[in-house]
Amino acid sequence: MLGLIGIAVILVMVFGGYVLAGGKMGIILKALPFELIMIGGAAIGAFLISNDMASVKHALKDIGKVFKGAKWKTADYRDLLCLLFELIRLARSNPVGLEEHVESPETSAIFGKYPRIQHDHEAMDLICDTLRAASMNYDDPHQVEEVLDKRMEATLTHAMHSSHALQTVADALPALGIVAAVLGGIKTTGSVDPPPGGLCQNNGGALVGTFLGVFLAYGLMGPFASRVKAVVEEDIHFYQLIREVLIANLHRHPPNICIEVGRQNTPHHVRPGFSDLEAAMRGLKQDAA
Repeated sequence: MLGLIGIAVILVMVFGGYVLAGGKMGIILKALPFELIMIGGAAIGAFLISNDMASVKHALKDIGKVFKGAKWKTADYRDLLCLLFELIRLARSNPVGLEEHVESPETSAIFGKYPRIQHDHEAMDLICDTLRAASMNYDDPHQVEEVLDKRMEATLTHAMHSSHALQTVADALPALGIVAAVLGGIKTTGSVDPPPGGLCQNNGGALVGTFLGVFLAYGLMGPFASRVKAVVEEDIHFYQLIREVLIANLHRHPPNICIEVGRQNTPHHVRPGFSDLEAAMRGLKQDAA
């Protein structure tokens, strides 16, 4: 919602100010379709050249994050901590019983309590792979921490690709606007004895290309890329929380302490309250009893 409001503010302020200053929209509207074809078409072509099909689909999907915001909310962080609490308690009390949940999380009764997490393949793989490795005696905290750090880095790099791709397009748009303006200048120069008014109109139309390239770059594409980057960085905290809790578990801290370590490493604006989380875990203990 805030993204749509931002776009509306940009359009109203830029074109509203232009009209209030005495500018005429007619020349912009006349040149706009042709300039958009040149600039937008060149930008799309450059985007396709520099990315494979999977990256293109990923980037187009991630544009929705500009309007939707971060995927994980406070309730999701609370659910994640409760899920990890259940798994850690089960791993301590019945390691054999944990295997069925780790090997088949899609049919697990524990994972089934938290459908949003269960449907996220990255979170499921991270939890199950780490717990499976621990059950196979690969439980040195320092080694596992190093492996998880590399995995987090790879996940972040992959998730950031959309932001980088959009920023590359944003960086190219001003130059593509100049290309369109130069083509407009060539068209004007090639006109045979145009009337004076027509010459000014042609020059004005050519300048629309420069304006459009800069406007799209710094008014839309640049902010889109920055917003996608911010959302990705916020969402990655969800997976880093999994890392913190599972590393604390490998250090053999009590389950409650492991969960508190995770809670304190959660960003403040989505961090579950201590009392709320304690009440949720107390309910899990009562259900298990």
